[in-house]
Amino acid sequence: MSHNIFGHLFRVTTWGESHGPALGCVIDGCPPGLPLTPEDIQVWLDRRRPGQGKFVTQRQEPDAVRILSGVFEDDRTGGPVTTGTPISLMIENVDQRSKDYSEIAQAFRPGHADYAYFAKYGVRDYRGGGRASARETAARVAAGAVARKVLGPGVAIRAALVQIGPDAVDRGRWDWAEVERNGFWCPDPATVEVWERRLEAVRKAGSSIGAVIEVEATGVPAGWGAPIYGKLDAELASALMSINAAKGVEIGEGFASAALSGEENADEMRPGADGPLFLSNHAGGVLGGISTGQSVVARVAFKPTSSILAPRRSINEAGEAIEVRTKGRHDPCVGIRAAPVVEAMVACVLADAFLRHRGQVGDKVAAASNARAIDD
Repeated sequence: MSHNIFGHLFRVTTWGESHGPALGCVIDGCPPGLPLTPEDIQVWLDRRRPGQGKFVTQRQEPDAVRILSGVFEDDRTGGPVTTGTPISLMIENVDQRSKDYSEIAQAFRPGHADYAYFAKYGVRDYRGGGRASARETAARVAAGAVARKVLGPGVAIRAALVQIGPDAVDRGRWDWAEVERNGFWCPDPATVEVWERRLEAVRKAGSSIGAVIEVEATGVPAGWGAPIYGKLDAELASALMSINAAKGVEIGEGFASAALSGEENADEMRPGADGPLFLSNHAGGVLGGISTGQSVVARVAFKPTSSILAPRRSINEAGEAIEVRTKGRHDPCVGIRAAPVVEAMVACVLADAFLRHRGQVGDKVAAASNARAIDD
């Protein structure tokens, strides 16, 4: 059981390594009849692609996706549609430099998965971290593009970088439109200059720094998720924590809710034209593991990139004391390119939740239940 698969009805298997010939994913459970072209996927991969600024890795990968199976040219629609069979996607690696890692072939880099992988398997791919590399997330973004097709245009998922190191955005200046106007996915234009100065110092020092991504999914209806062991927020937390370098996840108010009173934390409701009108969203759109119809909100904390130029004390495979410096091309802050990955994982979880909800209660039952709640 190597655990390279996630999801229940919408199931994603990722494969490949950072310095292998290619990487990709297989998606099973996608409903048939959905229009799907490589361009539908490429637009999301281009947002994650490396080499697009001086504060990210300079590895030049086009991340061009190929659809190998699961679609068919439908004469009725005039284009390729999903067939309901497994969708296989492949992305070739074209700019790997494995020689950069030859010096650490026998060394364990502090903060990396090197030792843990070796302890478990007795062998490891030291070239860029293998499966533990952030390069693996390209396959997740490709899968997320298919998940968005399942969800349809009614569910919108967007993420923003809200903190680098100690510097957080000013929420009073939050503007989602700004996220697409700068290379930091930052919703606060005034914070961009602060981050640039900090990252320039970090980069010149050969060091790294952590970050926090916030994600919001709107249009999620009430009822997705299941009590106890199928909680929507638990599955979101699991999926987001599976992203390389993620070290913490909050749903809604998260850890800050511990400082609130019961009166402050309760999301009060009033009657609305289309259902309950919530007066706040401390719960992040999920109560009892089930979506409430509000925006689903989560935050993910990413640790500093473990690959740094400063020498760090460690050991090698023989158990000898050594010092390690990691060469190669690395992000001084992995959070800068994490927004598309976070969005993709949320899309996959929500697509799975949608299909499971429809499978359990059906569209008509769900609609009737919502109508009764409004009438009551």
